[in-house]
Amino acid sequence: MRFWLGTHHEGWLADMSVPLFISHRRLKARKRLPVARGPWALDSGGYTELNQYGRWTTGPGEYAEAVARYQQEVGSLEWAAPQDWMCEPHVLLKTGLSVREHQERTVQNYLELRGRGPFVPVLQGQTLAHYEACIGLYQDAGVDLFAEPLVALGTVCRRNRDAEIARIVGGLAETGLRLHGFGMKSRGLARCSHMLASADSMAWSTRGRMAWQHDHRRMCGGEHKGGCANCRVWALRWRERVIDGCGLFAEAST
Repeated sequence: MRFWLGTHHEGWLADMSVPLFISHRRLKARKRLPVARGPWALDSGGYTELNQYGRWTTGPGEYAEAVARYQQEVGSLEWAAPQDWMCEPHVLLKTGLSVREHQERTVQNYLELRGRGPFVPVLQGQTLAHYEACIGLYQDAGVDLFAEPLVALGTVCRRNRDAEIARIVGGLAETGLRLHGFGMKSRGLARCSHMLASADSMAWSTRGRMAWQHDHRRMCGGEHKGGCANCRVWALRWRERVIDGCGLFAEAST
């Protein structure tokens, strides 16, 4: 499994060679973009978009143009998430739509973006049956997910039931899909890493912030002010612990 370190610091692209996972929301307003030192992948920022507005405020054409700009100016972009519609219950309340409608809009957006950049299809749902139904929607649209080099799995990052995540990942992995786990927690990775082709996480930031709030200890052992929610040293140390704990291949940690 390949591990992508999630970060809200887009400037790390120019400073770090480890695979990074960056949100479109962090890059879209920048006039001058960093030049990537290593590989990276793009998150569309869909959770924040739908949770705040109940809809996408950016059209597919505008998003595709932004991704093309990132490819040209940042470089080393390996793949990008489409404008998918995640299915957390509170997000469904925001949009007023059903799981099925979110799945249909996710598939439709991928169809609109496919061929306009390095976009990967995303499966959305809440239960294993939902995700299997989403596979069927892609098939009905003429998309063979089993021929795709990567299929991202959404609506898993905010689940707190590791066993539930493992059942879903395991059920989908058995079909032969090469899965990417969006926003996986370290415990979920420990259970699922052998069933995933790749995953991303920025749980290091939450842990660095919570540790400081609870006992004022810095996770990195350094002397900077505040906790380690924005600490590059802690992020890299956390990444190494995840890789060691899951027995993953470690790319250069600089």
